[in-house]
Amino acid sequence: MLRRPRRNRSSAAIRGMIRETHLSTDHLIYPFFIVDGKNISEEIHSLPGNFRWSLDLLLPEMEACIKLGLKTFILFPGVAEQLKNKTGTYGYAKDNFYLKAATEIKKRFPQICLISDVAMDPYSSDGHDGLVADGRILNDETLPILAKMAIAQAEAGFDLLGPSDMMDGRIGYMREALDEQGFTKTGIMAYSVKYASAFYGPFRDALDSAPKDEVGIPKDKKTYQMDPANKQEALIEAELDLTEGADFLMVKPALHYLDVIHMLKENFELPIAAYHVSGECAMLTAACQNGWLEFDKAMPEALLSIHRAGADAIITYFAKDYALLTNK
Repeated sequence: MLRRPRRNRSSAAIRGMIRETHLSTDHLIYPFFIVDGKNISEEIHSLPGNFRWSLDLLLPEMEACIKLGLKTFILFPGVAEQLKNKTGTYGYAKDNFYLKAATEIKKRFPQICLISDVAMDPYSSDGHDGLVADGRILNDETLPILAKMAIAQAEAGFDLLGPSDMMDGRIGYMREALDEQGFTKTGIMAYSVKYASAFYGPFRDALDSAPKDEVGIPKDKKTYQMDPANKQEALIEAELDLTEGADFLMVKPALHYLDVIHMLKENFELPIAAYHVSGECAMLTAACQNGWLEFDKAMPEALLSIHRAGADAIITYFAKDYALLTNK
């Protein structure tokens, strides 16, 4: 045999020399759930190792992550039920604890990149990403609400805004509103290709953000999040976000949609982000806790596969675990 591929796998030195994909903490985005109050650190039962934090305890945790080499964080608010209403006005209220927390975080750690969540569901009494009326999600009427949230988040100091709502036209509407207010440097990491996935459960547990089970409220998000069966539709969504001014294109979830990540990487020049979602992380954690997999081997392999598929940035609940592992 003239060709023996095993020769190029025969030692660690050779394997390292020709390795095609290199993953580092630079590629990882660590999600944090933040709640109002003090001295709060509540582990999320369905997402072990992740917590609801109050700002006073989040700051030292974030500092520890920065020392491990993590530089980018995405923040999600857990909002008390009494602050929610049908139009999500607390999302841009002056006394919003989420906005105040962002300002304090950027003051303490100006070197980091801080990403927001732009959607109505944390603030909506209906639990949807858009305005609900007559049993429907209203698209165009939602856009001004999202724009107000975007401006408030830019004012608070977020570096990138993460519109996760999947309303048509929201990137262009937000970009125009931000530019009119002088926030031309604030970027948009668009949730361009967000599927109506079964793997969001632990996230919704963490924030109590699932659609409410009440008469007149749609029971799921399938009229705005994408059908998991569809692939070509992702090109349409990504192209729209590109032309409307997005700075990143995101695929969510990640592990179950590696083909879609790869397709976007092959077709667009913008950076591609992928969200390694709560259910994907929880299932791997459960398998490791049961002794079926080895965490220190399976976790890096899962992240590497997302990066190899084409994701330049990966939002993952394993970011700190990966940083700890690579710092050993």
